[in-house]
Amino acid sequence: MTRVVFALLAGVMLVPVVPAWAALVTGLAFGLVVEHPFPARTKQASTWLLQGSVVGLGAAMNLEVVLRVGAHGLGQTFLAITATLAVSVALAKALGTERVTSLLIGVGTAICGGSAIAAVAPAIGAKSHQVSVSLAVVFLLNAAALVVFPPLGHALGLSAPAFGLWSALAIHDTSSVVGASMQFGEAALQVGTTVKLTRALWIVPVTLGLARLVKSDDGAKGGKKPWFILGFLGVAALVTWVPVLAEAGQGLAAVARQALVLTLFLIGTGVNRAALQSVGVRPLLLGVVLWALVGGSTLALIQVGVLTP
Repeated sequence: MTRVVFALLAGVMLVPVVPAWAALVTGLAFGLVVEHPFPARTKQASTWLLQGSVVGLGAAMNLEVVLRVGAHGLGQTFLAITATLAVSVALAKALGTERVTSLLIGVGTAICGGSAIAAVAPAIGAKSHQVSVSLAVVFLLNAAALVVFPPLGHALGLSAPAFGLWSALAIHDTSSVVGASMQFGEAALQVGTTVKLTRALWIVPVTLGLARLVKSDDGAKGGKKPWFILGFLGVAALVTWVPVLAEAGQGLAAVARQALVLTLFLIGTGVNRAALQSVGVRPLLLGVVLWALVGGSTLALIQVGVLTP
């Protein structure tokens, strides 16, 4: 019976009228109430769907804009990532949380959530419980951001581009940035996705840098690289410099957006009570404080015009 309900719910998420936040909330409710019938398969499917959807979203992007945004904010991004990691280390000392767990939460907050954590974890010799706790914290905050950011953006009177920029800088995962931006319009979606994917490119240098700076007991080296970003860039390059593909690209991007709705549902179903209990109070507190500092500071800088879309 559980498998039938899961299949039906997953099918419903493919209907275009289902909003992203509803998909995530439904997934969370399912994961917390019943035992997941396909946990391993769902985790694998959500990973592939997310990466494939991101590649598909490249079909709606102009690579010239991506490159311009990346070059425009190069110094600001470097300073923001460095400051976020430094604050995470300081908070770890103040709260007494594990250094590695705190670093993973910091990386997830500074760059792109779960993808960044997955890449950095093996490079710094993170243990399984450290990875799971940091992912749980980041995911819970992602869920909160997806529900809280859109109405807050409207209440603050943010324009669609400004909201997209704020989402990209203050929300952890690419999927949640897209989910929140979708609720604010096409302009917000384009800015949010472009800035977030540009920011995600920092996974590679940050992973390599932490691998050299952070000592680990088992001497782990290297990390998983976000190769799906290359797919995004390749598709974006095609629609940017082969104009005849632009119309087909818009169709592919529409499919990718709907696939992301299903992805949010699948991610939500992966959160169970045990995962919530494993988070603990102090790592969650660290994540919330760090997220509030990043979100509040970036919002202030956007409102005074220091950061612009």
